[in-house]
Amino acid sequence: MSNGILPSYLKSATAVPQDKKAPWYKNTAPSYAGIFLSVPFMAGMAGALQYGSLRAGIIGLILGALFCFALFYVPGMLGLQTGMPLYVVGSSTFGTKGGILIPGLLMGVLQIGWHAVFTFSAASFFMSAIGSEAGPNSVLFWIVCIIWGFLLALVGAIGISWLAWLSSWVPVFPLLIIVIAGFSNMGGLSNFKSSVSIPESALVMIPLLGLGAFAAFQAASGFFATAGAAGADFTMNNRNKKDVVRGGFFGITIAAIIAGVFALLTIAGAIGNNPQIAIDGGMGTGNLDVFAVFIGSIGEVGGIVATIMFWVFVIACICPTGFCAFLAGNAFSTMFPNMPRLGLTLGAGAVGTVLAATGVAQNLVGFFLIIGASFGPIIGAMVADYLRSGKWSGPRQGINWAGYIAWAVGFFVGILGVIPGIGFSYGLETLMSFIVGFTVYLILAELGLEPEVVELGSTQNI
Repeated sequence: MSNGILPSYLKSATAVPQDKKAPWYKNTAPSYAGIFLSVPFMAGMAGALQYGSLRAGIIGLILGALFCFALFYVPGMLGLQTGMPLYVVGSSTFGTKGGILIPGLLMGVLQIGWHAVFTFSAASFFMSAIGSEAGPNSVLFWIVCIIWGFLLALVGAIGISWLAWLSSWVPVFPLLIIVIAGFSNMGGLSNFKSSVSIPESALVMIPLLGLGAFAAFQAASGFFATAGAAGADFTMNNRNKKDVVRGGFFGITIAAIIAGVFALLTIAGAIGNNPQIAIDGGMGTGNLDVFAVFIGSIGEVGGIVATIMFWVFVIACICPTGFCAFLAGNAFSTMFPNMPRLGLTLGAGAVGTVLAATGVAQNLVGFFLIIGASFGPIIGAMVADYLRSGKWSGPRQGINWAGYIAWAVGFFVGILGVIPGIGFSYGLETLMSFIVGFTVYLILAELGLEPEVVELGSTQNI
């Protein structure tokens, strides 16, 4: 099959030249660290604390941070080996045509969700900073979301270089803030206790420590799944394998542990000092609002310091909101090159803005579960594909049904927790969907469901 009949997104793909690559501490590590030093990740730690002790949360967080590195490693190696982004390297596991939908368009759709989450985060902290109680669907909340969501979608479309420059130093401030908040609230740690009362008979099967650890594990891995799959986009600018490993270890594992531990300390200490925070946030009720818990925990610091912290977290949402709109527009325009990228980016921003203003983006725990269920099996299948040859095989003709079936089965296993009436959340959805995707792909590939590899002349193919 010649290069000439490939889809346009593959025909136009070019590898990053060697002279454009840089050390891990200039690209991979700071980019990933900035992802973890964000409101959604730190707020997500509240989900672990409703089930168990602070110790359980920290154990689950550490294990989750290590698993995040595992999610990143193979996509990262593929980016290094080819100099190509995810939508190109994914064409081996899902096919030249299949790659348009998975991971291509699926990544774009979920980036709209991330744009909504960061817009909601910024609007919520803005309300706290100005002392307003306006919430989703209120006039003021709508106004703030519209201004924030559309403005940063526009910046993502035409000013991505400005966002890249800003993101190189802005994450330092939320890191400083969460460390200060953690130490400020530490006095309440001895009074903290779980919000969920579980019968002793149930604890025989899964100890409270296990439930808390599972929840923290899922919060970390579910949050990170899209960024893990996009590892190729980060490491295609790396020089060698050491850059991939060091950038991932420090930018992912270490950054996740530091940001997560201090978020856990901040939330647990605040609830210990003021249990009303847990009640107001719905902890232990099945209607957990992690944003309310996290904002209340920051507010427990008190005084002008807390107000400054609110504003810092508003500013910290600038870059990720713009980046998510950019990535959504990039995914859609790559797969549909005849459509205007500016319009696609602004359209993605419009949908994200509505999801934020109406409060749909408020259900962060459910969103993390959907992300993990969607991209856990994608990465699992990519890992299986990679291990079969030890390198990128190249794009496969049409649809790779081994990849599609592996994704579908893994997605079903991972999504059980959000299916009304029949689902249940067990806290390891991303891990299980990854394992299922990996296993099913290996089986189906051995049965011959992988299509033939086609030529992509511009790859380095090393």
